[in-house]
Amino acid sequence: MSSSANPADLAVSNSAPSNRQRNEKPEFQGFGTFGGVFTPCTLTILGVIMFRRFGYVVGNSGLMWALVILLCAKIITTLTTFSLSAVATNTKVKGGGAYFLISRSLGAEFGGAIGIVFFLAQAISVAMYVIGFAEVVNELNGSSVKLVALLTNVVVFICVFIGAGWTIKVQYFILATLVASLISFFLGGFDQFQWTQLSENVGPHFLNTLNADGGGKKENLFTMFALFFPAVTGIMAGANMSGDLKNPSRSIPVGTLWSIVTTAIVYAAMAFFIAGCRPAETLVSNFSVIGEISKWPVLITAGVFAATLSSALGSMMGAPRILQALAKDKIFPRLNLFGVGSGATNEPRRAVIVTFIISSLCIVLADLNTIAPLITMAFMITYGTINIATFYEGITKNPSYRPTFRYSHWVTSLLGAIGCITVMLLMNPLWALASAVMMVGIYFFIYRKQVESQFGDLGSGLLFERTRRNLLKLERTMYHPKNWRPIVLAMSGGGSNRLNLSMFGHWLTRGNGILNIGQVISGNAEEHIDRIANQEQLLEKFIVDEELDAFPNIVAAPKLSEGIEYLVQCSGLGALRPNTLLIGWPGDVEKATPLVSTLRTVQKLRRNVVIARLEPTETPKQAPPGTIDVWWRGRKNGELMLLFAHLLKQNPVWRNQPIRLMRVVSSEEAKADVLKHLHGLADESRIEIEAEVFVSDHPHHVIGKQSKDSAVTILGFELPDAGKEDKFFAQIERLIERLPRVLMVSSIGNVKLES
Repeated sequence: MSSSANPADLAVSNSAPSNRQRNEKPEFQGFGTFGGVFTPCTLTILGVIMFRRFGYVVGNSGLMWALVILLCAKIITTLTTFSLSAVATNTKVKGGGAYFLISRSLGAEFGGAIGIVFFLAQAISVAMYVIGFAEVVNELNGSSVKLVALLTNVVVFICVFIGAGWTIKVQYFILATLVASLISFFLGGFDQFQWTQLSENVGPHFLNTLNADGGGKKENLFTMFALFFPAVTGIMAGANMSGDLKNPSRSIPVGTLWSIVTTAIVYAAMAFFIAGCRPAETLVSNFSVIGEISKWPVLITAGVFAATLSSALGSMMGAPRILQALAKDKIFPRLNLFGVGSGATNEPRRAVIVTFIISSLCIVLADLNTIAPLITMAFMITYGTINIATFYEGITKNPSYRPTFRYSHWVTSLLGAIGCITVMLLMNPLWALASAVMMVGIYFFIYRKQVESQFGDLGSGLLFERTRRNLLKLERTMYHPKNWRPIVLAMSGGGSNRLNLSMFGHWLTRGNGILNIGQVISGNAEEHIDRIANQEQLLEKFIVDEELDAFPNIVAAPKLSEGIEYLVQCSGLGALRPNTLLIGWPGDVEKATPLVSTLRTVQKLRRNVVIARLEPTETPKQAPPGTIDVWWRGRKNGELMLLFAHLLKQNPVWRNQPIRLMRVVSSEEAKADVLKHLHGLADESRIEIEAEVFVSDHPHHVIGKQSKDSAVTILGFELPDAGKEDKFFAQIERLIERLPRVLMVSSIGNVKLES
């Protein structure tokens, strides 16, 4: 009894099937490893290059170097398959092949760029393969290459449009034809093999070859490698069918690796017999030498037909599935209509039609000599990117990276990526550069659109790992005032003052520090779980809507003062804990007393304090008119005050507001020395200021008069001792009553202007 038997089915097994059972079509379960991966990969690898160019490679390189070329090519594709298998066994694989795997690792930008490039490469490859088929037909009967190619393309299109199931069945027939042609070759090679001929072809010859116009060129090992390598680039044929596989996480690694091993044995055996059957001169000058060695040459012709048609079918099946997956992810809105599938198997018929149109246009244009190198580069970029994705997954130690395929390591992935880049440069440096430029262009196009992917990628993992290491390094580095940056906790609350305080916090930290926006919910955390979550969402929305560079911080506490102390102690991480508390002026003596007590605790925790009195009715998207006035009373608070003024002015909206550094003295005699001192402070701090000194015995009158039209006034203050809060509140109120906007600073002395 099968373990998958359904008890309900067994209970009625002896009764006649119902009408519903008779009419229901069995649900598509997906293709297996042999039909869905091994067969497409093998048919693509054992392609037209094997029949029409492999003898040329062996004739020039000799058996020994031909085997070295084969080994190097297989090492690169095997390393890439290791990476492909690791990614495929680390996630639930859906349709889209290489695009799906790369986008889920490197993100929408890389995935989208690869998806577009790989789709176009596969679509144009259909044209290349059917033109290759038509050229063989032309050699036999002289028929029109374009006409035969277009008719063949229609046949390929019909097979794929009907469905992948039909196409797989056609590929079984093509595989049988290919196997028959190989048997014919090996039987003929066995009859004609000569050991003396083999010994002559062991070493390289690299003969001068003649072009059609009589010109010649000298081949070398690199040109032979470049000629042969496209023959082994069919490893993605199975992965492209990922959405149609029964168990892609198992089938992709097993089927692809077995295909690589099988085709490597075939190519090595063919090289051995080719070298032992014909002299190098014949191998180089005769592209039909495989057929001549074969016992039944007609089967070689059938094999060429099979190889070209199977490759065309593979590309016609793979390209639409890439486009369909790309459309489903909504990276390019205009492609969304191609995400729709048809039938129980979700066939991408709309995408198949697009692929057919592109391939037909390329056939009509018929000038693929300049396009072919770019197609090969697209394959190599795809392979290289898969290796890079697996490399980054490995080195970032992402906990979610747990592939069941155990033979991949970040070292193998790195070697695979290096191998792909090397092959691109060996084949054609110019086309390699053109391909890279195309990829970069598409990447930044998607990046500028700010596409929000609905799937995770290793970009966040890589960022996390880099951040983690930098945080640890920052934590272990001895503090120096030169490296001081504002890390502000702005207690914005939930009222009308939120935007004002948050915006000033944003201006003080923009491009230089970190802004945390804090809020305290009164009450017990357990009783306000839903409210905390709701307020977090609202605060996050507020940050996004106002385009602030900030992090939300919300706590529940029995009292506001306790909540502030919680946030000051717990916000941030390591060296990135807040060093400055920004809070609003209470405006009420009853609120001032507990606030001052809390601020004393904050300063004992070694945090600077900035109290802001702002106009609640303002919408501070732009800097208010006027100057930035800093009233100097000494270095204790003054250095931080002047630095904050400088940081404000770094914002584009504050750029035209001059900084005035001012002081009140009690005698005229001291004015000149103090003015000189202020200019010295400007030189020392390298901050551009306008220095002014006023003589008066009533500083608060001078400040109120001189700064009543300022954009913001920055003052220093000292927290009062316990029991003197009322007097402190009255003094501050009298000082700031005529000022429109005030930042009152109390520093712990951790800023040095000369740094």
